[in-house]
Amino acid sequence: MYSFDSRVRYSEVGQDRKLTVTGILNYFQDCSTFQSEDLNLGIGYLEEHHRAWWLSSWQIDIEEYPKLGDKITISTWPYDFKGIYGYRNFMIQDKTGRILVRANSVWFFYDTAAGRPVRVQPEDVRGYGTGEEARLDMEYAGRHIPVPQEYETAPEVTVAAHHIDTNHHVNNAQYAVIAREALKSQAEVRELRIEYKKAAVLGDRIVPRVSRDGDECTVVLCSRQGEIYAVVWMKTGTGKAPAVSDERRPERENR
Repeated sequence: MYSFDSRVRYSEVGQDRKLTVTGILNYFQDCSTFQSEDLNLGIGYLEEHHRAWWLSSWQIDIEEYPKLGDKITISTWPYDFKGIYGYRNFMIQDKTGRILVRANSVWFFYDTAAGRPVRVQPEDVRGYGTGEEARLDMEYAGRHIPVPQEYETAPEVTVAAHHIDTNHHVNNAQYAVIAREALKSQAEVRELRIEYKKAAVLGDRIVPRVSRDGDECTVVLCSRQGEIYAVVWMKTGTGKAPAVSDERRPERENR
């Protein structure tokens, strides 16, 4: 397990003085990035070897939002490597060790020179652990999120420089930001799932397609032509995420 300590900053909270969903995603991304950099398997290593870890999906369950000034510990560990895939858990704990946020993520290894996924080799994951660590205790949903046939179209978003990260793609967390803004709702998210399909780049036009069903909502982020960049599912109450199959190859190229 790799961990770092932090304190919830004013710049990371919303109007309710709680850590935002975007803040949670950023902490998780930072934690896995710190681990890779500390193991000399980070951005420089990946660029040198023409490799990248692209994120396929997120599942985040929020029991309680950390508040402004709270001292928190963010942790991550991979629990399996299989073929082209890597599976990684995350959590946020309060100062007593109580778990506030749990997350699961699925990644796939990508050859940036050949433009295709490749199998993970031992030298690519040295230091991460055996890949056989215990999975976090949570109810696991499938990677793939059903796309509703009925929806309302929200105003399109033009990808700007502040959406872009070091991969020259829209950063993973920004898809959640765009989806939340399309909902025009301040309701507190308790469960979040994101399935990434295609990387959006600078200047792309993202059209959110919003579907609601009680306290559940799905935002499909598409191009003008209907090509899907990401599917974002959120729940503001209690209950389970839709269970779907986990047996398709990755469709997206982003980190």
